[in-house]
Amino acid sequence: MNHKSPIKGRGTSEHIDGRYNAHQRETVEDGWFQEPENPPKTTVEIEHPKTIITRNQSPDLPFSQSINAYRGCEHGCIYCYARPSHAYLGLSPGLDFETKLTAKPDAAKLLKKELAAKNYQCSPISLGANTDPYQPIERDYQITRQILQVLNETRHPCHIVTKSAMVERDIDILQQMASVDLVQVHLSITTLDPALSRIMEPRASTPKRRLQTIETLRAAGIPVTVLIAPVIPVLTDAELENIVKAVVDAGALDVHYILLRLPLEVSPLFEDWLQTHRPDQAQHILNRIHDLRGGKNNDPRFGHRLRGEGIFADLLAQRFRNICKKLNVNSTLPVLRCDIFQAPDSQMSLF
Repeated sequence: MNHKSPIKGRGTSEHIDGRYNAHQRETVEDGWFQEPENPPKTTVEIEHPKTIITRNQSPDLPFSQSINAYRGCEHGCIYCYARPSHAYLGLSPGLDFETKLTAKPDAAKLLKKELAAKNYQCSPISLGANTDPYQPIERDYQITRQILQVLNETRHPCHIVTKSAMVERDIDILQQMASVDLVQVHLSITTLDPALSRIMEPRASTPKRRLQTIETLRAAGIPVTVLIAPVIPVLTDAELENIVKAVVDAGALDVHYILLRLPLEVSPLFEDWLQTHRPDQAQHILNRIHDLRGGKNNDPRFGHRLRGEGIFADLLAQRFRNICKKLNVNSTLPVLRCDIFQAPDSQMSLF
């Protein structure tokens, strides 16, 4: 991949072709002068799906149901495992993933319909399993808030995974849900270094702001855990102890970590990012990734993809256990309740 100049506020400047494209393009230097491109603006297409709940049977995931209000994510995290999903739309998992987005404004209406089905079985729904439910365009579309309103009205449990302080906007709903054990918020934190965060996850909330969000949510009585995700060998793994201490001090009730994954098109995009922003460390980082992934950039096997394998994976897991033991991190999260679910339009219990 030929390197292009970084674009301010974007995770990548590459229009890498998706794996389903009929043709694969390669940029070559032909000596001709080219005018610099205008910085790409974010565009949003409207999607009208027939259903909104996605189901999975992955043994690596603690949930079987999820909702993604948006396709693509303006946060622009270069490491995002969801980038390859943009290839299904015929778009680039590179720059298109963070600039050509899709919104589903009928999501709440569809959710209500699916929850009312006679054969529906209640189990926690995850918001943000693929792309962030509180990415910047949520300010205008408010689809996530509408979904939460339906879940609150029907007393349906949910998990929220985000790296955005915008989740604070919905404290009024989240407090009501938390009072009857219907919600858990999982803040994702990758680094405490604001300079690194700015180029690695350019439109996400700053690390300091995310720590403040933990404090704000906890003060409102909302259970919060932290996902140190992803842990990037050499680049961020040295921060593990500091991150755990910072989030526990902020009030997080539990902490977990996920090792960097580089599926499909994410691999060349991340390698290009390393050569652009961390050229002196690039080969060291890739070598350590290979040590954790059986000599490859990625290992998609269940049971291995989130933690890796080998001596370095074992050392990372041991470090994490030791710091959690030292800081007395013992999960005090209440179990999300499914027994109080009330299907839409059903007769509410008086007692």
